[in-house]
Amino acid sequence: MADSVHGHSQRRGHSRRLRRATQTTRDAVLTGARWLGRQEAAVLVAALGILLALFGFIKIAEELGEGELAHFDAWLLHLLRVPGHPQSPIGPSWLLEAAQDITALGGRTMLVAVTLFAIGYLALERKYGAMWLVGVATAGGGLLSAGMKQLFGRQRPDLVPHLVAVTSPSFPSGHSLLAAILYLTLGALLARFAAQRRTKLYLLTVALFATFMIGSSRVYLGVHYPTDVLAGWCAGLVWALSCWLVARYLQARGAVGKTGA
Repeated sequence: MADSVHGHSQRRGHSRRLRRATQTTRDAVLTGARWLGRQEAAVLVAALGILLALFGFIKIAEELGEGELAHFDAWLLHLLRVPGHPQSPIGPSWLLEAAQDITALGGRTMLVAVTLFAIGYLALERKYGAMWLVGVATAGGGLLSAGMKQLFGRQRPDLVPHLVAVTSPSFPSGHSLLAAILYLTLGALLARFAAQRRTKLYLLTVALFATFMIGSSRVYLGVHYPTDVLAGWCAGLVWALSCWLVARYLQARGAVGKTGA
């Protein structure tokens, strides 16, 4: 009799847990559906951007070092050097120094510093959801970059001399990928906090410009094929847009603060 009562009690406990889990799942689905309904256009645009960037990355990876892309890589690297003097980049002498300064913005030291400064600011402002978002996005991007470099194992360009020191594999460009992830994520996150449309546009433009300049500097310095940079931008855009969607969803639920807060 005692065993029967005990078994009945266990079944009732299991049933309650199942109902709670079902209710929690239903609430999460309904919350997500309501959010999607309010943000449908923006979400669809972001999803389209993710799909296009994924497609671009896959196409580049499939034709890595072959066909038209190989000719494009060689053509652009040689175009950026003085004819007959591959060790000399085109342009005035200050342009080389500027490229080296710009490329440092996508280096490990600068990215870690910017990430820590951003996390510190968000912590002081008690925007803990945004703080974790920036940390996870950047750390995840670093792991993504390192993993893909080891997976593809492409050698650095040997068509022209390198104008800065490099040690890791070439594909995809880590500077391009990580710059896109960090600067676009920060730009999108800050834009969500901005109240005025022109401020949002300014922040996103600055983030896009920084990402473009950092990637371009890697080709100018001869340490990456153009397709390395394009692939890095594609992969970084996928991650940054994904983080933007997460930030938008968390903001809708109040986890990363309200617009203009």
